[in-house]
Amino acid sequence: MTLIGATTENPYFEVNSALLSRLRVWRLEPLTNDQVGTVVRRALDDPERGLAGGLGPDGGVALADDAFEHLVDLAGGDARAALNVLEGAVALADAEDVRDMAGHVAPRLADVEAAAQQRILAYDRAGDGHYDTVSAFIKSLRGNDPDAALYWLASMIAAGEDPRFIARRIIISASEDVGNADPRALSVAVAAAQALDWVGLPEAQYALAQAATYIATAPKSNRSGVAYWAAVADVERAGSLPVPNHLRSATRPERTHHGIGVGYRYPHDYEGADVEQRYLPEELGEREYYLPIEQGYESTIAARMTARREAREAARASGGARRSRDPTPKVDGMRASGNILRTREENRKRLAETERRDASG
Repeated sequence: MTLIGATTENPYFEVNSALLSRLRVWRLEPLTNDQVGTVVRRALDDPERGLAGGLGPDGGVALADDAFEHLVDLAGGDARAALNVLEGAVALADAEDVRDMAGHVAPRLADVEAAAQQRILAYDRAGDGHYDTVSAFIKSLRGNDPDAALYWLASMIAAGEDPRFIARRIIISASEDVGNADPRALSVAVAAAQALDWVGLPEAQYALAQAATYIATAPKSNRSGVAYWAAVADVERAGSLPVPNHLRSATRPERTHHGIGVGYRYPHDYEGADVEQRYLPEELGEREYYLPIEQGYESTIAARMTARREAREAARASGGARRSRDPTPKVDGMRASGNILRTREENRKRLAETERRDASG
């Protein structure tokens, strides 16, 4: 016994792996327009299984060239969809007794459009169409093609894709593909997602299109993400290494008695708000993760990092970094913050007590 099954779902996602291992899978590709046209023509002319015999209206069916071509184009390579639209168009024309000179029921272009309602989109939000289309969208953003990005965006919207999913993909691309080459891209992408929450569809399509074109045309750099994954690889390889003593929190005096927090130099006390000291664990040596490139704003970042590196080398050669000469108010920010919060809480309690007395009085 041979069992044959057909599905519009991806069997590699939907079929049990034990069963799948015993199957042979054939992928059926969309038909060409010529092939769909052959199926439609056969349905029109076949007297036994088509509309030219007892299954069709009296007198048979004749389809004008413009209606025929539009029907084939609408189907998007799906013969079943083409036959369904044909059947609907014939029913509409027959109901109005629209016939040609030979007495055939003659669906018009308007009948085909009415039967289809809208273009039949080869898109499945849970299957290959979903993943393939969003993949094309992301790669168009990354590949600097705003026209293709807009087309795939429109395809997803028209097919009923969740616009929040699209907004999330735009936000991810802003960081993954644009990064520090244009830091504004992330703000634009997040603003588009917020606009979607505020106004919804259809108006939010403007914001999604704006963000998509901005990111597609922005300078590109993936160096932030690449640097992060290099750091992740070190964490996976070596584990979470001990924090150097001078970087540890020393908010409680007893911790400093054990050398915790001792030796930390506050960068704002030095010229250029920078002073050389070790921030990475000793075990990592002089590891460098972030290596900016000459793209957009990242070239400014690269120049700033180079200038700091040269200033540190000069400071080492001259005996150490010089303290800043700019006047700075002498204040313990953390202590002042704690004091003002305590004052705030005391005032809130007094205000609440006053309101209670007024309410009961």
